[in-house]
Amino acid sequence: MASAPGRVNLIGEHTDYNGGPVLPIAIAERTTAAVGPGPADASGTLEAISSRYPSVTRVRWQEEVPTGWAGYVTGVLRELWTLEALPPGGSLRIAVTSDLAVGAGLSSSAALSVSAAKAIATLAGATLTPRQLAGVAFRAEHDHVGVRCGVMDQTIAALAKGDHALLLECASLETTLIPFEKKLLLVDTGVKHDLSAGSLNVRRAECEEAVKRLKLELPELRWLASWPVEWLPRLKRALPEPLRSRAVHVVGETARARFAAQLLQSGKLKQFGQLLYESHESCRRLYACSAPELDTVVAAAKRAGALGARLTGAGWGGAAIVLVKERGAGSREQVAKAIRSAFRRAYGREPEMRQVKASDGVRTERIDH
Repeated sequence: MASAPGRVNLIGEHTDYNGGPVLPIAIAERTTAAVGPGPADASGTLEAISSRYPSVTRVRWQEEVPTGWAGYVTGVLRELWTLEALPPGGSLRIAVTSDLAVGAGLSSSAALSVSAAKAIATLAGATLTPRQLAGVAFRAEHDHVGVRCGVMDQTIAALAKGDHALLLECASLETTLIPFEKKLLLVDTGVKHDLSAGSLNVRRAECEEAVKRLKLELPELRWLASWPVEWLPRLKRALPEPLRSRAVHVVGETARARFAAQLLQSGKLKQFGQLLYESHESCRRLYACSAPELDTVVAAAKRAGALGARLTGAGWGGAAIVLVKERGAGSREQVAKAIRSAFRRAYGREPEMRQVKASDGVRTERIDH
């Protein structure tokens, strides 16, 4: 049995699949996977059940990828098979439970894939490094389920350390742990998003088209995030809308994420918080990945004096993070009250809110009989 955490991304939105930096933390909520061998007479069969769904999924994982959550486990099995990290016969039973909300932008899918990969590899007696687990989980989601995601979610689920953020340069996979002991207010808007439904894939295609056009200006360009920020005027002249806006966001967000890590290293929370606001506005205006509910949360937090706030987890619904002050105007109590009031006026209900802090990554778990 193994568990892996969800995450919130402090800053660096839609930079991961564009070869740029991200700065996520793992959170305490986790997904846990318990695995055991399947029937001896049913080689290559997966039997999967989740505490969220009543029925058992049975599939021959080498022949088909089922829809829904079991597709991620199937992708993990296929990737572990290539690493010779499966139990003999490749037949498996898996049971999954989670306290991570699905569709809230907290990376429940990566937590599932990483926990399943760790549990299955452990059952098989295989020793995979955290980076290998992250790679298995990424390819399961990207190559087999068809979500054109980046590597951030799986990497933080596998490599996270408590009281630290992880600066990940997605092109090189270089990682740096950044101390971050601050608690954040996490606001779940209740608007679910399904990244496999198309919005993320459309944005990624737009970014790839932007790179193709920009290669005429800079032939060695591989990643959109590698475009020099000082060349933004040149970029704007070279690209039509909406490619121009998408590219400007990615280049600007790349600079913000690296600067944000420097600010955290220096303990400059006020300036860091301002970058969160700037990031949200860029997501809203240039990348068009926000939602009215997210904008309501960020605006209310700013009016209440919070240090910073932004959407997290790609957008199109899901959650926002808020950096609050210790006391007085902008404190957790005052900001939470302002967000509840604004949300109630706009939507007739209140969002779910809780505090989160940086937690540890994947781990094996004891099974007590």
